[in-house]
Order: sequence, then C-alpha cells, then structure tokens
Amino acid sequence: MDSGRYFKMFLSFILLLFILASCSYFKAIKKPEVKPAERIALPEIFTDNMVLQQKKRCNIWGTAAPGGLVTVQFANQTKKAIVKENGKWLVELSPKKAGGPFELVVFGLDTLRFKNILVGEVWVCSGQSNMEWTVSKAANAIEEIQQANYPAIRLFTVKRTVSPVPLDTIPAAGWQVCTQQTIPDFSAVAYYFGRQLHKKLNVPIGLIHTSWGGTPAEAWTSQKTLKTLPDFVQKIQAMEANLDSLKEIYSSDQSSFELLLKKWQDKLVALEKGTLSNQLAWYEPQLDISSWGEMEVPRKWEQQGLEGYDGMVWFQKKIVIPSSWQGADLALYFGPIDDADVTWFNGIEVGQTSSYNLARIYTIPASAVKAGENTIAVRVFDHGGDGGFWGEKIQYHLDCPAGESIDLSGEWRYQPSLDLAKLPSSYQRPIRPSNTPSFLYNAMIHPLIPFAFQGVIWYQGEGNAGRAYQYRELFPAMITDWRQNWGQGDFPFLFVQLANFMPIKPEPADDAWAELREAQLWTLSLPNTGMAVIIDIGDAEDIHPKNKQEVGRRLALNAQRLVYKEKIPYSGPIYKNMKIEDRKIRLYFDHVYQGLKAKGEKLTGFAIAGIDSNFYWSDATIEGKTVVVSSTHVPKPIAVRYGWASNPVCNLYNSADLPASPFRTDEWPGMTFGKK
Repeated sequence: MDSGRYFKMFLSFILLLFILASCSYFKAIKKPEVKPAERIALPEIFTDNMVLQQKKRCNIWGTAAPGGLVTVQFANQTKKAIVKENGKWLVELSPKKAGGPFELVVFGLDTLRFKNILVGEVWVCSGQSNMEWTVSKAANAIEEIQQANYPAIRLFTVKRTVSPVPLDTIPAAGWQVCTQQTIPDFSAVAYYFGRQLHKKLNVPIGLIHTSWGGTPAEAWTSQKTLKTLPDFVQKIQAMEANLDSLKEIYSSDQSSFELLLKKWQDKLVALEKGTLSNQLAWYEPQLDISSWGEMEVPRKWEQQGLEGYDGMVWFQKKIVIPSSWQGADLALYFGPIDDADVTWFNGIEVGQTSSYNLARIYTIPASAVKAGENTIAVRVFDHGGDGGFWGEKIQYHLDCPAGESIDLSGEWRYQPSLDLAKLPSSYQRPIRPSNTPSFLYNAMIHPLIPFAFQGVIWYQGEGNAGRAYQYRELFPAMITDWRQNWGQGDFPFLFVQLANFMPIKPEPADDAWAELREAQLWTLSLPNTGMAVIIDIGDAEDIHPKNKQEVGRRLALNAQRLVYKEKIPYSGPIYKNMKIEDRKIRLYFDHVYQGLKAKGEKLTGFAIAGIDSNFYWSDATIEGKTVVVSSTHVPKPIAVRYGWASNPVCNLYNSADLPASPFRTDEWPGMTFGKK
C-alpha cells in the first residue's frame, strides 16, 4: 500500500472524528422550547355547527399571547403556528372533501373545542334589504318555515355593525343548524339559494349572511379601492382627515349617531312649525283640509304623485264611531310607515315610531273617543328613499274591546309640509353610518377575511338607483376589491338584477332603474360572474318582492352551471348585437338555448327610434333565434330598447322559461338620470 493511500485514509479518519464531535456538540445545544400559547381566542366566525369549505385550504386564525405555540387538530390533521409579536396566529388546513360531523380542537395552555363541524360548500350572501328580507316576511312563509328541517344547512348572520376603520372581530350569534326555529329570521334569498344547492349537490351548505337594508355599494367597498374612483376620492380623504371624530360619532352601537339624528329631526320639526298655519295645528280636527290632496293607504307616496319626495307629509282621515264605543280604550293599528310617524287622535298625540319596517299599534284613551265624527292625523317623516304608508290593507284598522273594527285603509287626505330638497345646507341630514363609504366593508366584510368559501351572492342596487353611470365603475370595483382583499382569486360572484317596481309608464322614456339594470348587465364582463334576471316577479307597489323562492332558484341556476359545471340553462336571453334591415332591426341574443318565446299573446316591451332619438312602441316578432322590431312611426330605425322602464311590460323568454334582461342598443347623450 503506497504512502498516498495511507495519507488519504488518515484524512478520512480525521474528518470522521470531526463529524462525530460536531454531532455531539450540536446535540448538547438544545433548541429553545416553545411553550404552549396562552389566552387563545378565535373570531366569532368559528363556532359549533360551522361549515368549512370543501376542496380548498381553510384558514383557522385568532389571537394569543405572543411567542406561544398554537396547535390545531381537525379530521386527522394537526397544524401548528407560533403566535406573532402582534398577537396573531394562523394555520392552514389541507383541502378535504365534503363530510362530517367533525370536531375542531385548538389548544395551547387553553383548549377550545368546536363540535358538529361539517365540510361542504360555503357562500357569502350580502347586499341590502332584499337580501336581508327574512323567510317570515316572504311568500308562503308558514309553509316554508314548517318544512325547514335541513340539518346539513348551516346559517350564520352578521349583526348590523359600522366602523370607520377595518375591524378584526364581528358581532354574531354563531352558526346555527337550519330548523323551524332558526329559519324565520334568516335571509330568504340566501336560504332558498342554499336549499337548492343542497338538494342538487347533496353536500352540506354554509350560508354567511351579511347585509343591511337601504345601503349603497360604496358602503361595502374598502377605502383603498374607493380612492381609485374619482367620485369618491374627496369623500375618503375627508374621512381620513377626520378619523378621530368619526370614531367618536359613528360608534359601532350607533348611539352617538342616533343622538345626532334626533337633534336634526327636532330642528326640522321646529322649522316646519314655523311654516304651518298660525291658526290651527295640522293635527287639529277643526283644520280646513278641503284643499288637501287624496292618497290611497297603504301605498307609498312615490306611486301617487310624490315621486322623489323626501320630507314631511301630513295625513288626515275622518271616521264615524258608534256611540257604543264611548267609554272604552281603542286600539289603532297601522302597517309599517316609511320612515317615522307621529299620530294624533282628535288632536291628542297617541304614539310615534321611528322605524320604516315596523307595524304600529297605538292605544286611544277613552277620554279622546266620542260618538260621531273623529279625526286621525299622522305626520310622516321620510328621511330618504321611499316614503309613506305601506304593507297590507288588513293591517290598517281601529278596534274596540267588543271586537268590532273600522277599516282605515283607502282614501286619506294629505298635504306635504317640508321638502328636504328645498332646505339650505345647514339643515342637511347627517349621513347614516350604514350609508357611509367603507363603513360596512370595515365592520361586516373585513372581519370575515380570510375565511375560505366558494362564492358570493349579492342582491343590491336600489340604494344606487339614480347614479347608474357611477355604478358602472363602482360595482365592478367593489367585486374586484373583495376578490383582491380575500386573496382567493376570482371567486364566483353572482348577483340579482333589479326587479320591476313602481307604476307602469304608458310611453317609452328615460329611466333611472333601467339604467341601473344596464350597469348590472355590463358587470357580467368581469370573469366568473353571473346574474339572475327577475324583471317578471317584482311588485309595482313594493320594493321588496315577496317571491324570494324564485330569486334564490335563479341564483342557484347560475351557481350550478358556472361553479358546479352542470350542463343546464342558467340565464335568460342576453342581447348580443343587431342588424338594420331596411325598415326593421333584427336582434341577436346569447342564451337562447332551444329558442325564444313570448309569454302571452303578443311579444311586448320593445321600443324603436330613428336618428331623432324619439322612441315609439314597436311591433316585435320572433323569427328563429332572433327578434325583428319595426314601427310605422320610424321609417329609418337605428336603435332599440327592451324593458326600458322601472316597471316594464315585457315578456321575452327563452326555452328554459328564463326572462330576457332589459337592454338598449343606444347610448345617446342627454340622459337625465344616472350622470356623475
């Protein structure tokens, strides 16, 4: 064996000794032990009965003492996280198929156990009052509630909350199993949507309901995104500059705001008193009301000559009481009044309520009752949006203890007394926090991030009607905002187009609600979006259509096709393009399926115009998968509109019985609604 080989062996031996010594040295150095975390807490979205999204990585997060170790166990998975210096921690569960029930255990020094957990499909359900509208208020409520026994459908409702800054916590009662007891006060649209998916997919369904009536889309959008939209830059900058005062005024319980609102209302009442008759108050029975107008009760005043009116309106009604009622207290029943009322009986105040959706019950003292003619007076104060008496006729009556009743529905006399639009800026109404840009996003969306889910259903738009051109940018920006902030990619976003509402107009005209529907239609250009058209199931006199079952079904059709890839029709006809043919215009559509049809004897809802932009109702016929439109009034047509009204009479459907979306082929200048 040569000397070179011996030398190599010697070096190898020395190297081996070095490695062994190093191992012994590093073994002797123990890594610092991470102690189990203290004071572990999870957000309110994590409770018993919850649903975790199937086939996706699900985030579990919370707070604890910094530096501690949090361990999460779920369905044969164990995940660990060290709490950061800011007290936050997060673990990511691996994807799992639908199933359950399971138990989620989170522990350090404390142990938190969440039981009866299912894995399935989770949807966020948001918007304004038509999403908020409960099962108990929708059509067939009694029957639907009796049949609401779905243990694999779970319900989560975010309580109404506002904030000028993004929150991490959210007030909620926790996840509930769908039963006859839990479903009455849950969102009807969300429930009917989830129920259909549950039946079709046969997997658990989790519904996260977070909505607020009367709210605009900007309230649901983050400040970061609103600052990119020219119409909102100054508002957001002003809010940021006055953040401390906003925190004080717009507290989450709204107590400070309600005080501001009360002061504002008192100020207006004082102003109104100075403008009324100096001889008699307007609630006095002796007041001469012969010049007052006539209005049907219950019916919103926007449908009876006061379109767009916000402010105070007085109502009076004379009734005849039999002598047998004297000496007894009476019960006065009204349906809901939008927004607030003060009520007098024979000049004596008997009650007042400040809520737009509550029925009224007032006691009439026996001392105020007399045989013969009596006078009921009501001052209605509408802050914004619709105004006046609404509900059902059977809700309006005056009862005596003996069981007799006088019907109070029908004709009342009315007189406007204070128009908010005509007041100086010093009388401007405080902005309701629920309508303030970003306040609902901060309090009712941000705390849900980064909970994993499948998609969103959205029913809103009424709160932005009149600003449709702005909505063209705002609504897509809001959707993109949620997607970017959640970090789950372009998740499905399905929304409801505005229903038909308000009086039918006899002739074609520009229309704010039609423009808002157009803005919603254009939003389909965003990827992974779908729209439920409900132009056929609205109510001329009620902004809240009762048929929420069909709304939920049409949203579910979108989900079944776009998300779950069922090969089914899911949309009504959508206008694609047009071709001028001599004195006619031929219209082409997507989503025709097996063909087009008119529901009724004649195809209606189409108007046509020439270069002068004057629209006339037109003759319309179905030819194959197209519609041909013409009018003797328009020899050289260049534009067509369909369903272009708040409450259009239109009846174009496809073979799947789904209605066509309203549309127009023009966008001429000179529009009177929706401009920035």
